[in-house]
Amino acid sequence: MKRKTSITLSDELFRELDRYAGSGESRSSYIERVLRYHFQRQARETQQADDVERLNAAADRLNAEMAEVLEFQSAWPDAE
Repeated sequence: MKRKTSITLSDELFRELDRYAGSGESRSSYIERVLRYHFQRQARETQQADDVERLNAAADRLNAEMAEVLEFQSAWPDAE
């Protein structure tokens, strides 16, 4: 289902829209395609930020665990 809407653009953006949409694509379909790309990119960036946060939290936990384990490691004898 599609809905009709009205937007107001500056003359400059309107000319750019016509230039990029070209003669083979309507303004509406071009705007819809660009918005879909934008929203997908936003969702991907949000997911990636969440993934980085989870990875950093896991790394912090693992680093703390490793530091604790290293406290129990015996020192190397001097090679001399």
